[in-house]
Amino acid sequence: MKFHLVAAAAALLVGFAGAAEAHGPTRQKTTQSIEINAAPDKVWTVIGNFQDMSWLPPVEKTEGAGGNDKDATRTLTLKGGATVKEQLTKYDADAKTYAYRITEVDVKVLPVSNYSSHISVKGEGDKSTVTWQGAFYRGFPNNDPPPELSDEAAIKAVNELYQAGLASVKEKVEKGS
Repeated sequence: MKFHLVAAAAALLVGFAGAAEAHGPTRQKTTQSIEINAAPDKVWTVIGNFQDMSWLPPVEKTEGAGGNDKDATRTLTLKGGATVKEQLTKYDADAKTYAYRITEVDVKVLPVSNYSSHISVKGEGDKSTVTWQGAFYRGFPNNDPPPELSDEAAIKAVNELYQAGLASVKEKVEKGS
């Protein structure tokens, strides 16, 4: 009888240990910022329109509906033809900030799922800081993702996108184009 209890307890412990290791992905977060030698209003003029993402290098065109109102949508057509669909979740022109989420993207284009983002401009005088934050899951929802859909791949892709976008905004604003 004691043997059965010990065996049952051992099986239970093994089951719990297996369950503890069998978790899915965790939400990843990243923040990138850049300082720009320009007044916040000037920077906001470049990035503050949800319907215009021409400042992001991979974007060829932006089409959308709803302007800068909550739940507005946009479709980004990237160089090469891929598309990303997004929805505005918050917009505050006075605070120079907005938030949005991706509603549709091929993980081969951006290896993420359940992506949300927030972009803001702060500063005084002729100095501004643009901060772009994102939260997302990797592109592969189950355990043991392939390398191109792992947490690391997702973080790397989003960071590279943010860095390229922020550098582009800085160049555009500072050169006055």
